[in-house]
Amino acid sequence: MSTALFERLRQGFRTGDFPAEAPALPDRFQGRPKLDATACCGSCADCVGACPVGALTHDAQHGLQLDTGRCLFCGACAQACAAGAITFTRDHRLAARQREALVIGSAWAKERDLLDRRIQGLFGRSLRLRQVSAGGCNACEADAHVLNTLVFDLGRFGIQFVASPRHADGLLVTGPVSQHMRSALLKTYEAVPAPKIVIASGACAIAGGPYRGHPETCDGVGALLPVDLFVPGCPPHPYTLLHGLLGLLGRLEHEDTRVR
Repeated sequence: MSTALFERLRQGFRTGDFPAEAPALPDRFQGRPKLDATACCGSCADCVGACPVGALTHDAQHGLQLDTGRCLFCGACAQACAAGAITFTRDHRLAARQREALVIGSAWAKERDLLDRRIQGLFGRSLRLRQVSAGGCNACEADAHVLNTLVFDLGRFGIQFVASPRHADGLLVTGPVSQHMRSALLKTYEAVPAPKIVIASGACAIAGGPYRGHPETCDGVGALLPVDLFVPGCPPHPYTLLHGLLGLLGRLEHEDTRVR
């Protein structure tokens, strides 16, 4: 016992000061993509073809667009773009209430869009989530549960993961929703008392990820349940998910840029 106490004292206070301070992100982190229309040469076949999931598109009507809901953030498109029109910034703020707002380069208005006042009043200070792994590879699941560690300390925001859907205010869904998990997901959703929310975390849960179009998946949760928050990434960084949750609940008043 004494050894554990001394080690704890040696380590000191390790919980980050997010969101008051910007998070410390790893050097290899690839955040919100940036498209430079002025640098685009107009010949995007190599860039578009490099994307393994068809997240990057280019046509005469819409120009170059990147769907972060489908993006795996592998960086292949940026490497293939000789003109340097595609870059990945270090901006971890990727979550959005509307599916259309995840498309970089679209004309969709990225305005603040929180939960309605009634539901926000219920969940704003205390939110309980049941996590459902609907056929995921466990990467999104692992990074979601990292929020329970002392570095992030999710509980200080009044947000917790619970074991039973009957004790939950909503679901956090990961994975492309395999056919084997379809029924289980729907039954879990039914067990959550109303009003309730649904969060799609990761490319698979949003749009099927690399399994998009496979007959054994449902291409994400959006085709089955109403989604209140989309959190892109493969997997989403814990700070991306945390920022999305706090923005959804209106807990980022000090920030100029909230959930888009």
